[in-house]
Order: sequence, then structure tokens, then C-alpha cells
Amino acid sequence: MNLVDLWLTRSLSMCLLLQSFVLMILCFHSASMCPKGCLCSSSGGLNVTCSNANLKEIPRDLPPETVLLYLDSNQITSIPNEIFKDLHQLRVLNLSKNGIEFIDEHAFKGVAETLQTLDLSDNRIQSVHKNAFNNLKARARIANNPWHCDCTLQQVLRSMASNHETAHNVICKTSVLDEHAGRPFLNAANDADLCNLPKKTTDYAMLVTMFGWFTMVISYVVYYVRQNQEDARRHLEYLKSLPSRQKKADEPDDVSTVV
Repeated sequence: MNLVDLWLTRSLSMCLLLQSFVLMILCFHSASMCPKGCLCSSSGGLNVTCSNANLKEIPRDLPPETVLLYLDSNQITSIPNEIFKDLHQLRVLNLSKNGIEFIDEHAFKGVAETLQTLDLSDNRIQSVHKNAFNNLKARARIANNPWHCDCTLQQVLRSMASNHETAHNVICKTSVLDEHAGRPFLNAANDADLCNLPKKTTDYAMLVTMFGWFTMVISYVVYYVRQNQEDARRHLEYLKSLPSRQKKADEPDDVSTVV
């Protein structure tokens, strides 16, 4: 074996050893960054699984290279502003089967454009800020929540990419219109534009108020006219009741004649 072959053989061995060392460091680095109670694995990207970990809040030390994040079946009650802002590669986010009640306005800032699947089903969400899902491209699952159907929810669903499918799976637990309670949101929205109800209610209130004032004015005018008529009648009767003054024979005229 000449020197060139020997050098190539050693170089190849060194390259393989160096590659193994780098991979081992990367694996160790990912494992060391894995949040407490979670399992991290690399399969088409970093998968972080925190299911059934008794978490009461979303971990703040999530690896930035996370692609799939499973936070289902925990005790999480809220999604704070910008909690996922550093997870620029996140494609799947599962937050189902928690106790989520509050979603802040900028909860999904930083991942709205890259997220492909968002699961918020089986929580306690009644309402969200109208901008909470702005620019969200993901197919969202938000069924099995006690939704309150109103104008805000209508605006939220219209801003989502998969509006029709998402709205079809939303059942109104309560609603601004009592007759919509227990019905799919899509049916309720087809029956009435929930964003026009406050305006119509205001118009009706103004109409009733104006009618009330008009009635009061008319009543006052009628009362005033009748009262004046009654006073005039009494005054006329009083004048008629006065004795007429007769002039005496020996009483001089008021106007004297100058001779």
C-alpha cells in the first residue's frame, strides 16, 4: 500500500469518526434542551412530546428547532402572548384535552405563518380576542369547547383559513340569541348576522326613545290647549255673571258740553 492510499484510508476514518462525534454532540444537545417531563426525538425534525406530563403551563424552555409539539392531556389553562415566538420551524401544535380558557391576542405570534395543524379541541374556551388567529394558516381544530356565539367569534372564524370546516364543528354553548344555543355556529350565522345585532338593538332603542318623547310632547300640547280652553270658558262665564251697570237719570254725562 503506497502512501497515498494510506493517507486516504486514514482520512476517511477520521471523517467518519468526526461525523459520528458531531452527531453525538447534536443528539446530546437536543436531549439536554428537552423540557422537564417531555420526550424529545429527531424524526424529520425535532419532535417534543409533553403529553400527560401534568403541566399547568406551557414550558418556556422549548427548543427553537421544534417541529412537532404535543402538549395534549395536561392541565394548561391559558396561552400567553408570544409563547411560541422562537419556534420558527413549528408545523404541528397539539393543545387538546387541557383546561384552556384564555388565549391572549398575540398567543401565536411568530408561528402563524408556518403552523400547519393546530389542535385546541376539548378545552374550556368560550371566547377569544378577535385578532387571536390573525394570519393563521393552520387547519385548526376547535370543536368540543363551550363557545359563546357572538360577533367576535364570527369575526374570528371568518379570518381563519379553513373557515367553513372549522365553523361547522363549532357548537354554540351559549349565544347572544337564545334560540341559537345548542346549535352549530354555521347554522346560527346563516340565520342572522351576529355583528349587526347590537346596531339593530341600538336602532330599536333610539326609535322607542324618540316615540316616547314624541308622545310626551303631544300629550303636553293637548293638555296645554285644553287647560287654556277651560280657563277661557271660566273667565267668560265670570264676565257674564257680573251685573250690568245702568245709568241714573240725574247722573251727569261723562262728557260735558261747553257753551
